[in-house]
Amino acid sequence: MADSCNIALIGAGSIGRRHIEAMSSVDEAVLVAIADPSPAASELGTTHGIPIFADAEQMLSEADIDAVIIATPTERHHADVMTVLRHRKTVLVEKPIMATIDEAHEVTSFAATQGCHVLVGHQRRYYPCAARARDILQSGRIGKLIAVSGQWTTRKDDAYYEPDWRRDEAAGPILTNLIHEIDLLRFICGDIASVSAHVTHADQQFAKEDAVAISMGFANGAVGTFVLSDRTPSPWTWEMALGESVKFPRTGQNAIRFMGTKGALEFPNLVLWTHDESDGDWQKEIHPQGIETAFIDAYIVQCRHLCAVANGTETPRIDALNGSKSLEATLAAAVAASDGKQIKL
Repeated sequence: MADSCNIALIGAGSIGRRHIEAMSSVDEAVLVAIADPSPAASELGTTHGIPIFADAEQMLSEADIDAVIIATPTERHHADVMTVLRHRKTVLVEKPIMATIDEAHEVTSFAATQGCHVLVGHQRRYYPCAARARDILQSGRIGKLIAVSGQWTTRKDDAYYEPDWRRDEAAGPILTNLIHEIDLLRFICGDIASVSAHVTHADQQFAKEDAVAISMGFANGAVGTFVLSDRTPSPWTWEMALGESVKFPRTGQNAIRFMGTKGALEFPNLVLWTHDESDGDWQKEIHPQGIETAFIDAYIVQCRHLCAVANGTETPRIDALNGSKSLEATLAAAVAASDGKQIKL
C-alpha cells in the first residue's frame, strides 16, 4: 500500500463532494479537514467525522495536511491557491486554473518560488482513451496530422437559464464548456498557436452566445475547427459519447475526429480508419478498426495521482503552466468571438 496522504478540501459544493466520493475509493487518501463556512459543509463534516473550518488560512495553520483540493468558484481560485502555496502544500485546483491569465502567471511563478506543485483538475486527461489517442497520433499511425474537427452541441434545459447570471457572457458555452475540449485537443495534438471565431446570439438573444464556430491553428501546422452550442439537441458531446456522468444519457456517438496523411481517428470511442495500402486514396476502400480502452472513474485516478505527487513519487500530469495554456486558448476564443479578430498565442 502506498504511503497515506492527508488531504484537505476547500469548497464543499457539488464538485467538492465529487472529490470526497473519489477519495473514499483511494486507500492512501485521507480526508482530514474541510474549509467552507456553509451549513451544508458543517453537516458534511458531521457525516464524515472531520473538522470544518470557516476559512482556509485557519485550516492550514491548525490541521496536519499533505495536499489540498480547491473546489471553489473560479473567481476564488487565485486567493485560495496563493494561501495554500504560502503554506507550501501540494494543491489540486479545479479547472479553469484561474479567472485570468495574469492570475495564472502569478500562481505559476509563486509555485516555483515556493517549490510546490500545482495540479489542475482537467480530469479527462486521465481517461485511457485520451492517452491512447495521443499515442496513436504521436506514433504516426495516421501519418502527419493535417486537420481536427470537433463539436460540443447539445440543448441545455430551460430551467438552466432561469438565473440571470446564466444568461451572461461569462456563463456561455465558451467559458463554461469549451475549456474541457481545448485541454483535450492540446493534450492529444499539441499547443494551439492561433484562434478565430464566429458567434451567434440569434436564438435566445442573451448576452451569452447561442453557438460559436472556432477555427484553430496548431503549432505543428495542423488546422482545426470546433462548433460549440448549448441550444441544439444532438448526440455529439464528450459526455454523451463516453457516458462520463449519469446526468447525461450515453449515445456512443463520437464528437471529435483527427485526420492525418495516412488515416483518421474518431474520438473518444476510438475508431481508426486506414487503407490497406500505404498510399491509399479516395478510390480505394478505407476500413474502420475499433480500439477498446478501459472506462475508468477519472476522479479516482486523479486523486491517486495527487497523493503520489504529494508523496514525491510522481510529477504532475498537468501543472500550472500547462493549465494556464489551456486557459489562454479558451479566453482567446472568447475574445475572437466578440472582436471578430484572429488571436495569436
